[in-house]
Amino acid sequence: MKPIQTLALLILLTLSTSLLAVFFPNTAYIALPVMLLSSLKFLLVAFQFMELRQAHVFWKILLVSYLILFLLIFWVSCQCAGR
Repeated sequence: MKPIQTLALLILLTLSTSLLAVFFPNTAYIALPVMLLSSLKFLLVAFQFMELRQAHVFWKILLVSYLILFLLIFWVSCQCAGR
């Protein structure tokens, strides 16, 4: 993907995140979709602009694993807070 396409996609994801926050102000239901969109933006920036595509496979797996672990911890904390 070209950098200009990545920038356009990042802007689109940022706008969709802000629209979600505006149209669904209840934070109990909007937190996880916003985190998922933010994670997608994080991966786009890491692989496109930090050139992680050319990095060793260890670093790719480590970054994605860290992100998945972070999302799981966030999801569990949201579930526990909802009780």
